[in-house]
Amino acid sequence: MKTWKALVEKVGYPSLIIGAFFIFLIISALLLGLRAGDVFSDVLRRWLMYSILVLAMVPGVQSGIGLNFGISLGIVSGLLGAVLSMELSFRAGWTETLGTGAAWLTLLAALLIGIGFAVVFGIIYGMLLNKVKGSEMTVSTYVGFSVIAFMNIVWLSFAFQNGELIWPMQGRGLRNQISLAGSFSGILSDPDIVAATQPKWLQWLAFRVGPVSIPLGLIIVFLLCCLAVWLFLRSKSGIAMSGAGENQLFTTSSGINVDKMRILGTTVSTALGAVGIIMYAQTYGFLQLYNAALMMGFASVAAVLIGGATVNRASIGNVMIGTLLFQGILAIALPVANEALKIGILPEVLRIIISNGIILYALSKTRGGSQ
Repeated sequence: MKTWKALVEKVGYPSLIIGAFFIFLIISALLLGLRAGDVFSDVLRRWLMYSILVLAMVPGVQSGIGLNFGISLGIVSGLLGAVLSMELSFRAGWTETLGTGAAWLTLLAALLIGIGFAVVFGIIYGMLLNKVKGSEMTVSTYVGFSVIAFMNIVWLSFAFQNGELIWPMQGRGLRNQISLAGSFSGILSDPDIVAATQPKWLQWLAFRVGPVSIPLGLIIVFLLCCLAVWLFLRSKSGIAMSGAGENQLFTTSSGINVDKMRILGTTVSTALGAVGIIMYAQTYGFLQLYNAALMMGFASVAAVLIGGATVNRASIGNVMIGTLLFQGILAIALPVANEALKIGILPEVLRIIISNGIILYALSKTRGGSQ
């Protein structure tokens, strides 16, 4: 009994209940005859493609701004970086001059441009949140929705030359969904793409072990981001930032500028959001513009809460556990429902119900900062 109470206090009921549901789905998938290799590959892929977006929650929570629903600023920064790098690649003719290296240069340019925008937006966003202390999550939710609406206008205003980006009949305005097949799609995660496009010395980035696909390149990127966050949180600035989030009065009395620390946390969170959406798009194979990113902030918040975080404290472990549970359930629930019920439209309906249900359940269990 004491062990159970200690486990509940440490992990929280949301994580335990959702974890049990995840295990139930895995058992159901195997009993229904779904191939274990395919199930594992899909869970691993979805876990990794969302993980950096969820990791972006950690600096924000630790700095005291709470759950960063304004991660949409980082997402649109990454999308901006991606479309601008693809346009730059087209105009500079990188594919003709660099061959397979063009994909890597386009990906690197997307990351650099996206992070640059994210740093600027993160600083401005942090300054705004300093003006509304005590209402950060409300304001960040408004910012998250507003920036998506504003970017709809921006996407429609671009007049690029790359025909893969713009509406073909209009000559301007970006498409809803932009394929990355001719760019950096899957070069860190898809064994088939890596085998077909990359030299032999890079084919370890994604490979198969039996029926299981191992996106080793994506795993390395995620681990590097985790290492960067871990080192940052243990640096002098990171410790000061976490102190500002835990006890502002004590931190101020120690001579640390709390407002600057909050801006620092917001900026790092926004930058990670930019990296996260580019890695997501690289794995998915498409850039999704306009309203596609509208609920990504809520999904990221729910995942970190399911992993055991609160509105005041979050860790890399919370990110790993929460993302695995959230995305793992979505990856398994749909094929299980399709196999069990044989109703074509039902899996998509269940996806919406399950994903939104997990989000609402996680948010309802925050209780002002405690699980």
